[in-house]
Amino acid sequence: MTLPRRRFLQLASSAALLPAAPTVVRAQSGYPNRPVRVIVGQAAGSSSDITARLIGQWLSERLGQQFIIEARPGATGNIATDFVARAPGDGYTLLLLNAQNTINATLYDKLGFDFLRDIAPVAGIDRVTLVMEVNPSFPAQTVAEFIAYAKANPGKVNMASAGIGGPQHAAGEMFKYLAGVDMVHVPYRGSTPAITDLLGGQVQVMFDVTPTAVPQIKNGKLRALGVSTTTRIPALPDVPPIADTVKGYEASAWIGIGAPRETPPEIVAVLNKEINAAILDEKIKQRLADLGAETLPQMPPAAFAKYVADDVAKWAKVIKAAGMKPE
Repeated sequence: MTLPRRRFLQLASSAALLPAAPTVVRAQSGYPNRPVRVIVGQAAGSSSDITARLIGQWLSERLGQQFIIEARPGATGNIATDFVARAPGDGYTLLLLNAQNTINATLYDKLGFDFLRDIAPVAGIDRVTLVMEVNPSFPAQTVAEFIAYAKANPGKVNMASAGIGGPQHAAGEMFKYLAGVDMVHVPYRGSTPAITDLLGGQVQVMFDVTPTAVPQIKNGKLRALGVSTTTRIPALPDVPPIADTVKGYEASAWIGIGAPRETPPEIVAVLNKEINAAILDEKIKQRLADLGAETLPQMPPAAFAKYVADDVAKWAKVIKAAGMKPE
């Protein structure tokens, strides 16, 4: 998701408004004693980029060295991941992780790295809910009614996404797989053209992230049928979870931090401690909420690694069942 330039500048500059935090005691190794790079696989202005800058600002203040955000977009994040996987495991090159990484782990047969083997999960930051939304003219008011219609009209419902292999596409394929419905996937190059065609009725349904979905739903231009998390969300309190109708359904676009696999545990522990402190800070929480995100629960490195591995396993089942292939 890429934000309008004015909105991006407002959110990015807001990091400077965070209160100065005292520098904490560094690890016995003296880490960090020079600037640290955080590699982001998405473009400048994306929610991933802004989140990286917020956390980078916090870490810079807490650890006394600059955390430099470096965008290396391309190949749905694989360029950035490959770069970090080959970097020295010394704590001075980190990776902004997100759900695209766990999808890519199965979607791509041949990569120059093994995501679960080569990237050590450090800490989780936030997650963004997706919303199952339809054009108001679509003859379904609930998820159950949508499933009934789709089963009565196999192959006649067009499902938009921001591109093949992205979280929106994967969330839609999971719905198809668990609900047992046949929909035609129509990929676009980004959310904006997909939403435009959904508003125009050229496609009928989309699983979209809350920052772009909520405004269209609240102004009545689109109808929300369900949210992808297992509980209701504050932004759409009247919209039930898809899982209330489709057992086992859960999907979200999450963000965290990773490092090369050989990064020393004591360095990972320092970063984990400070990132967990950041997501408890009320100003950080509000900045993330402005992006439509909610903070993940605090997790030690091992628990976050399990969270990531479980996400890989979940998407692997969907990708294989759906026969998803990269562009």
